[in-house]
Amino acid sequence: MTTASREFKFTQKDFDFLRTISNTRTGIVVSDEKFDMFYARLSRRIRKLGLGDFKQYCDFIEADKSGDEVLELVNAITTNLTAFFRENHHFEFLSNTVLPKILIENKNERKIRIWSAGCSTGEEPYSLAITLKENLPANLHWDIQILATDIDSNVLAAASKGVYAEARVKDMPKKLLRDWFMKGQGVNAGSVRVKPGARSLINFGQLNLMENWNVGDIKDVIFCRNVVIYFDRESKTKLINRYADNLKDGGYLFIGHSESLYKITDRFELIGNTIYQKVR
Repeated sequence: MTTASREFKFTQKDFDFLRTISNTRTGIVVSDEKFDMFYARLSRRIRKLGLGDFKQYCDFIEADKSGDEVLELVNAITTNLTAFFRENHHFEFLSNTVLPKILIENKNERKIRIWSAGCSTGEEPYSLAITLKENLPANLHWDIQILATDIDSNVLAAASKGVYAEARVKDMPKKLLRDWFMKGQGVNAGSVRVKPGARSLINFGQLNLMENWNVGDIKDVIFCRNVVIYFDRESKTKLINRYADNLKDGGYLFIGHSESLYKITDRFELIGNTIYQKVR
């Protein structure tokens, strides 16, 4: 791989060092095909830090005892593609099958706990909140909490604001737009903000799935979509088993359309299109 025409020198050794750091921190397996992507995204950090090349950047990371720059590295190379009600069959299944079941099984404790793991810029947890608000009686008075986590501190900051360009919601049904979004005025024209009724259900927090974590109450539902596809088999198996540990018996795990738990674990059974249920 040549770097002759690049602004910064970037060698295979630099790439191997950086992807090893990334893998150790996140569990994400980075293939050789990501060489150019690493260069493009991390060049911005080198420019901002006033460094001369990627070797200096690697040295900078190695000397950084705080770990702050490793977080910047992870933020830079993590892909955050998402949309409201992405893979809508998941939200239909949640509405038609999961929530009615939870209302029966949790009628004594009157709590619902959902986790959006890898929530990116927030479209998924807000879609979950809207789904719950739309399908649960307003006078139910249950304790409902959606935990939304991501490793990327930048996308979490954006998610917590709940503000999006109008283009992000243009395909949403008009009723949902009217009921759950406020249209920006003046300097905020061209943007929308999720209404407090939906935002109030969500707690955002930074979490690295590969580190030790405690997510509080046992969950009824976990959404972890388009996340484990980037992990090696060992990391994927460990994570899925931890999800099982943090789900109620009979609870649900939703994964991405390109993902599968085939031969990964026997603690879940496939019950729908990328929808799994924890074996009781």
